[in-house]
Amino acid sequence: MKQSQLRVALALSGWLALAATALPGGTPLRWIPVLLFVTVAPGLALLLPQPAGLRPGARLEALALAAPISLSLGTLVATSLFLVEGFSADVFLVSLAAFTTIASALPGLPLPAATRGAVERAKPEPGRGR
Repeated sequence: MKQSQLRVALALSGWLALAATALPGGTPLRWIPVLLFVTVAPGLALLLPQPAGLRPGARLEALALAAPISLSLGTLVATSLFLVEGFSADVFLVSLAAFTTIASALPGLPLPAATRGAVERAKPEPGRGR
């Protein structure tokens, strides 16, 4: 998937999850998009796409970090909404969807494995043979 397509998909994922809440309660078509969005999309929007692309080890790193970052952001948003006594599922999803839309328009956060590769090897010093 090209970077621009990934950005658009991430930006639209939150609004799709919000639209899914209009479906009758308890149906998988309602809760699956919401669950996938809240669990993965905000973290992926922060981490992807990288300007120079990702090496194989960095792809795994990005996927491994996406869920904890997404869940942390969801917890922060939900806690903030509870503290101001304004929590509802719609407000929660709109907040995360807006954040994800904005984050997907920006370059991804730098990942250590993306900049130096998944495995670093010691480089021999010039003049010394190995």
